[in-house]
Amino acid sequence: MTDATAGRLPDLPRRLKGAFDDDVYGKNLDVGQVRRLMRWMRPYRGQAIGSLVLVLLAAVASIMAPTVMSRVLVDGIVLKHQGPELADLGQQAFNHWIAATLSVTPLIAACIQYMIWICLAAALGRGFGILFGRATLNTLRDLRCDLFEHLEHLPSSFYDRVAVGRVMTRVANDVETLFELFAGFGQLAGQFVPFFVAITIMLTLSPTLTFELLPVMPIAGLFTWLFRRMSRPLYRVIRMTVSRLNENLQENLSGIEVVQLYGREKINFERYSSINNENRVSETKALTIESFYGPFIDGMNYIGIAVIVWFGGHLVLGGEMTVGVLLLFTQFLDMLFRPIVAMGEQWNIVFRAMASGERIFQALDWKEALKEPEHPVALPATLEGRVDFRHLTFGYIPEHPILKDVSFTINPGERIAIVGPTGSGKTSLIRLLCRFYDVPGRSIFLDGIDIMQMRPADIRRRIGVVLQDFHIFSGTVYDNIALSDPRITREVAEHAAKLVHADPFIRALPQGYDTPLNERGRNLSHGQRQLLAFARVLAMNPEVLVLDEATASIDTETELVIQDALLKLTEGRTSVIIAHRLQTIKDAHRIVVLTEGHVREIGTHEELIARGGLYNTLYELQFQEAASL
Repeated sequence: MTDATAGRLPDLPRRLKGAFDDDVYGKNLDVGQVRRLMRWMRPYRGQAIGSLVLVLLAAVASIMAPTVMSRVLVDGIVLKHQGPELADLGQQAFNHWIAATLSVTPLIAACIQYMIWICLAAALGRGFGILFGRATLNTLRDLRCDLFEHLEHLPSSFYDRVAVGRVMTRVANDVETLFELFAGFGQLAGQFVPFFVAITIMLTLSPTLTFELLPVMPIAGLFTWLFRRMSRPLYRVIRMTVSRLNENLQENLSGIEVVQLYGREKINFERYSSINNENRVSETKALTIESFYGPFIDGMNYIGIAVIVWFGGHLVLGGEMTVGVLLLFTQFLDMLFRPIVAMGEQWNIVFRAMASGERIFQALDWKEALKEPEHPVALPATLEGRVDFRHLTFGYIPEHPILKDVSFTINPGERIAIVGPTGSGKTSLIRLLCRFYDVPGRSIFLDGIDIMQMRPADIRRRIGVVLQDFHIFSGTVYDNIALSDPRITREVAEHAAKLVHADPFIRALPQGYDTPLNERGRNLSHGQRQLLAFARVLAMNPEVLVLDEATASIDTETELVIQDALLKLTEGRTSVIIAHRLQTIKDAHRIVVLTEGHVREIGTHEELIARGGLYNTLYELQFQEAASL
């Protein structure tokens, strides 16, 4: 644990825990949340409206096809029964027109007519899916970009307290769940439009039979609601156990060396098996419920057909209904049941999406940010590099300060080292200097200017930091030196690499500076990654250079290689060096010794050794450890 995080993680604010708690389920349908989501769809409302027009036309076409089979083919051609035009939606007249135009028999015309409506329904339905899908994907793309941009601008203090995995869930999983929500709405629109059209036509053809059939649908709807109520907690457990399985798998595979070194294979397997069994039990229960639900809906469909045959048959025998209308009712029955089934299937998705939407908006609405001065001071083209700490007291939790009344000055061009035991506040000091946190006013000055009067971005352009944990981005070696800074040309990058002796190993790579780097730079050794870090910060040419344990992970031979380069680079440049290995900072102009947040000693290496204080104690302990190796 670094100084920056020591003693703070257990004191996570309650509001932060609630806002970024992954286990958010069972949210009610929030119309306001849906309305807010529509703001991202506003630029694509033309596509969305167009898709709704297409689904309406597709519904009409899907209604026309069975009408042709029942009213035109059965009643009009086979049985020679001519009903009123309203009952056949003008399809008999359309049949006569096709037959006359193409000079074919009414039977062939009916076949052509049927194929026209089937193909038109399929084409319109596909067009609806494509157009609505594009509108949805464009909407969620913009939402994901806005969310990512917002998360990028949250201060470092936010990520000290919130697990990165939870933040990633907002951008990836929760946005993907919203896609399921939009897709579900599209599916429901595609099912309910034919539902209402079919009901309207059925009432026109035979109100009596329609009212006899309607009671079957509430029964199916009630059972669907009960089914979802029983299955909903099971699916919640399934999602939780799958998440835990993935978490457990990632944890064990990423630490496979430790697992094998300590022989934990059996223990870890038992834990994984326990979670896997919990998932199996829930999946089995859900599968059992599903196995009853499907046959029940099918049974209700058959009951509906029986109702149509029984009551409709009497109407046919009584001359109140034609055989074609009876067949049309049986074909429309499926259109009545599909929306009920679809709504049941989408119910859990809707509620899960509401929870995801809430988590996304909590992240978007998170207002934590560094203070920006109303009238920022413009920094000169070149800084002298003077840094003043004046009675600086700071704590990540105000009640527990880590730095206490820290005061000292770093003169322009001075190479100063900061040492001290773990948790003394060394890393915190430089993180404040780089304005990763808000500090009390008039406590840190850069060239006599209060850093709270500067924009944080302006400060970071003038201070170069090399950390022990160097991050590699996806891209080439050159990309990782320049970081898309237009000022860092290929020549500048190569020059910086030569100064830190990184150029030889870079040119030895398969494609030199154009070699793609693997995830986190795994195709480089740790020492090579550290040299790349030096090249990156030196290419910036900052006036102030900060090295935070920058050579801790470099072997002795590599460290000797770069010592000469470091001395040349820090010459004439204000440099702050944080190191546990005191041997590396003996040549510093001055050494500041921190302990428990206080400045205990300041002086040169020789002065502090002669003083016989804390620094001398730390130096002797390290000397004894080195001698015993």
